[in-house]
Formats: sequence, structure tokens, C-alpha cells
Amino acid sequence: MKLILHVWRQSGPSDEGRFDRYELESVSPDSSFLEMLDELNEKLLHEGKEPVAFEHDCREGICGSCGMVINGVAHGPQRTTTCQLHMRTFKDGDEIWIEPWRAEAFPVLKDLVVDRSGFDRIIQAGGFISVNTGNPQDANAVPVPKRAAELAFDAAECIGCGACVAACPNASAMLFTAAKISHLNLLPQGQPERRERTKKMLTQQDVEGFGHCSNHEECEAVCPKGISVRYIAMANTDLRKGYLGGQAVMTDD
Repeated sequence: MKLILHVWRQSGPSDEGRFDRYELESVSPDSSFLEMLDELNEKLLHEGKEPVAFEHDCREGICGSCGMVINGVAHGPQRTTTCQLHMRTFKDGDEIWIEPWRAEAFPVLKDLVVDRSGFDRIIQAGGFISVNTGNPQDANAVPVPKRAAELAFDAAECIGCGACVAACPNASAMLFTAAKISHLNLLPQGQPERRERTKKMLTQQDVEGFGHCSNHEECEAVCPKGISVRYIAMANTDLRKGYLGGQAVMTDD
């Protein structure tokens, strides 16, 4: 496959960026998108030019580090992570535009790499259980309603890639934050700190500069793990109960 690439290049956070045009002549349709970028970087290094900086780690769709906007869509035209996007999705002669996540809370560090440490600080604000739970218990010793267990497991699948932020018109992190809140709030072990956890994590989200939920549901549309916007509703319900003193109960209503 012959491809024309328009790649965002930016030397540093305070530098102006630009799209640079590159051509690749023989891309295998069986290669992944990241393998295609590897091929581009080998070509650039052979020509004595600076390779394109991009994030990656597991390349198995698990770590969430490989995020980039491809032809205007977070992670590209398929609902998957960038590392699991294969070049057979494109056609010979296609032009592909590649750029980093666009959000004030995700400042560009270099080329396609952005600073997503704001996600870490949201987790640090309350995404944990700190109360004394006593000695370790058998796995089935604490009964968990089946529905709550299923919802908690689904929420815990969030890999923190940031596609939800990149897709949202307001650059909201609400889907990420709500998933991280809900997977603990749904379980018995998460009940003692449920209200404070919710308030602290949503407050930290605002501190980081993420926007408010736009209700467009673009976040769910691009989430590679299929996290539902229902968790946003659940987090908002928990927030309201926390401020109004409502009874905290395990529910997905």
C-alpha cells in the first residue's frame, strides 16, 4: 500500500506545531498502525531526520498509552485502540492525518505525545479504598449482588487512554472519572468512602481543567472498551447524594 501521511510535529510544549507530509510506498495491510509509524520512523532515521514521537507500551490494547487522533477520530475509524488498528482498514493511496489529543488539560509534550498526568491526579484524589477492612477474606466471603459485580467489572475495564476527552467537544473527562468512581462505589468495600470519593474525584477533574460533560455521547462512541455513559449518570447521582445527604446504596439507576 502507498500512503500519504500528514503528521503533527511539535518540538515542545511552548513551540508552534505543524503538519508535515510523508509518503510510504510499501505498507503491509497486515501491519498495525503503530508498526506503520515504526516504518516511517525507520525511514526518517535513515534520512537523518528526527523520528516522530508517539506513546506506546503493551501494543495489545490494554495499557491505553497509544492514543492519537486519526482522520479526526480518536484512535481512528474503528472502535479500538490505535495499536489494534490495522492498515487494512485503509486503502491504497489514502491520505491520513495524524495528530495528538486536543485538550487544554492534555498539553502536547512533543509531536503526538501529550501529558495525561491529570488522569493520575484524579485517581490520587479518591480512586482507592483506605478504610481498615480487617484481615484478608476468602474471595466469596463478601456477598456482592450479581448486577453490581457486573457493572463494577465493566467500569473497571477503562484503560485511561483519554479518547473520551479527545472526542468530547468540551474536552470533558467525565466518562473516565465516572468509570473510576463507579467501579469502587458499586462494591461493598467502597461504601464507607463513597460520598467523599465522588466529590474529591469530580472536584479534581475540574481543577485539572477538563470541561463539563457535553451530553453528545461522543465519549462512548470512541471508547475502545465500550464504557457506557450510564456511569456518568451514576456518578452525578452519587455526587448529589453526597451533597444533599442522601442514602448511599448500590444501584445502577
